[in-house]
Amino acid sequence: MTDRTMQAVLYDRYGDPDVLYVGRVPRPAPGPGEVLVRVRAFSVNGGELAARSGKLRLLTGRKFPKRVGLDFTGEVAALGAGTRAFTAGDRVWGVLGRTAGFGSAAEYVTVPSDRLGPVPDGLDLVHAAALPVATTAVTALHEKAALRPGERLLVRGAAGGVGNTAVQLGHAYGADVTALAREANLDFVRGLGAATALDHRTARLPELGRFDVVLDTVGTDLPSFRRLLAPGGRMVTIAFDLTRAVTSLGYLAVSAIHGRSRVRAFSGNPKRPEFDDLARHVTEGNLRPAVDRVFSLAETAAAHRALEAGGVRGKYVVRVED
Repeated sequence: MTDRTMQAVLYDRYGDPDVLYVGRVPRPAPGPGEVLVRVRAFSVNGGELAARSGKLRLLTGRKFPKRVGLDFTGEVAALGAGTRAFTAGDRVWGVLGRTAGFGSAAEYVTVPSDRLGPVPDGLDLVHAAALPVATTAVTALHEKAALRPGERLLVRGAAGGVGNTAVQLGHAYGADVTALAREANLDFVRGLGAATALDHRTARLPELGRFDVVLDTVGTDLPSFRRLLAPGGRMVTIAFDLTRAVTSLGYLAVSAIHGRSRVRAFSGNPKRPEFDDLARHVTEGNLRPAVDRVFSLAETAAAHRALEAGGVRGKYVVRVED
């Protein structure tokens, strides 16, 4: 009898990483326009930590068990009706859409075909799992901020999953990159292309000068960083302070009246064009994966715990074994 279940990381209540466990759930089947992907790896992201801990319970509700995992790499296992963009065996990467929630921490996942892209040749699928979130950095710098060669770019949270890719891309775009990170990670971000790397705990913001673009991946103290903008400067944030959500969202709304100097906020929701851009940057040598450590599926809780502890260099990646 064929087993129609699969392994997946689950939790039955909100809490610390210890609530996570590997259980069995029904294996999904692709619907029209969908692709079934055999997952080979995924990374751990801050949003799923917030969801698992209960900080987003007003959005995530009280129905359990819940899933984790947002991005993934793998191979196409099957195609739904009408799906022609890929063939079985293709190596792909993707990010689950906003409405899909979490669930890539599993042996298989179904995804609309327009939310996938081909992984460049020569890039193994485990290390490639560190890069789908780079689509957020591409959108932030290219689309939202329109970063130009010669401009000054400040990246806050420069050693993290999005931050490290923003440093690399900023350097590739010809910007003068200043990176804020932990002291232990300063050499790491310099190696990614930061012309200046400063300890975020001791850097005196008023002494940093003015920046054409500020990319914030932390979400706290937004007014202080907005004051660093030069005339015509642009600030983009991909996070906000969950402990002061009303205040943070209120500030973002009020800042919109300041025209070009307003703080732009967005969350990544990439589709095929963004993944094609990502592959191009990798192929051209502008972007490389930064993997801090690789965990097994059974060690997903440990990966969550490590990310919560801080200090990550790039991404924590979880390998899904056969």
